[in-house]
Amino acid sequence: MAEFVIGVDVGGTNTKFGIVDRRGTILEQSRKLTNEPGDVEGFIEDLYNKLMPMVEKAGGIGNIKGMGVGAPNGNYYSGSIEYAPNLQWKGIIPFAKLLTDKFGIPVKLTNDANAAAMGEMMYGCAKGMKHFITITLGTGVGSGIVIDGKIVLGHDGFAGELGHTIIRPGGRLHKGTGARGSLEAYASATGVRETAIELLNENPQEKSLLRNYSLNDLTSETVYQCAIKGDDIANRIFKFTGQILGEALANFVMFSSPEAIVLFGGLTKAGDLIMSPTRKAMEENLIQVFRDKVKLMFSNLKEADAAILGASALVWD
Repeated sequence: MAEFVIGVDVGGTNTKFGIVDRRGTILEQSRKLTNEPGDVEGFIEDLYNKLMPMVEKAGGIGNIKGMGVGAPNGNYYSGSIEYAPNLQWKGIIPFAKLLTDKFGIPVKLTNDANAAAMGEMMYGCAKGMKHFITITLGTGVGSGIVIDGKIVLGHDGFAGELGHTIIRPGGRLHKGTGARGSLEAYASATGVRETAIELLNENPQEKSLLRNYSLNDLTSETVYQCAIKGDDIANRIFKFTGQILGEALANFVMFSSPEAIVLFGGLTKAGDLIMSPTRKAMEENLIQVFRDKVKLMFSNLKEADAAILGASALVWD
């Protein structure tokens, strides 16, 4: 009987992967840049070359039950990545089939945020919960909705794209989708950078540590570093971001009444700078029956672990 599975998380910037046993222990893991090489065939070849030494250490491909993959716009039903706005691969990519052909093992695929939600439900702070939402604040804004202990997939496999809900009608352009005012355009790491550029341009006379960075070096991480040093513009960026995120979460709460909302992803490293305004805005925008009921928390899993474990759970299931 095969003792291990491969878990792969395809993110907008990085792809994380590892070998996982039945107890949810990650034996070995690594990462690679998602968009290098630029074409999907080159990506799979590079992934194969990086994974196979791990597979050999685990006893060879015959000891691998299968591969679970979480990917942007990953469709559980078809095994395809379809029109992912944050990837260079355009159109419909038969990703699971390409991986099966290359590795010679069964491959199951789902949305990357759904995979992370499964990891959170099986191994993280949502263990034992039957109603919760995970929100990934990374290059984009991913989400996984769990109701009655099951991931919400919808009739076509694409349910739960909360990051693409419109929270500011007619607002900021999302370059990947062409939509205006989506949550992802504001509350992602990319959105934080856009807000920083906007505020710096709107307040040309105001001093800020952020002006010490070139546009290429201006990231959510540099905004955080400036904010903890007391920079006023940097702190306003997080307050603005948290307000928009909290307003959106209030809508999500009133839709599915979760026990908890679990935040994870790179932006959560900002800690209370993002959590405090988010919680405040969420509670202010809830009607009375929903107030002070929903736990808003950071994931207690390492970001890479949650995604790899969740993806691997697709195979054990």
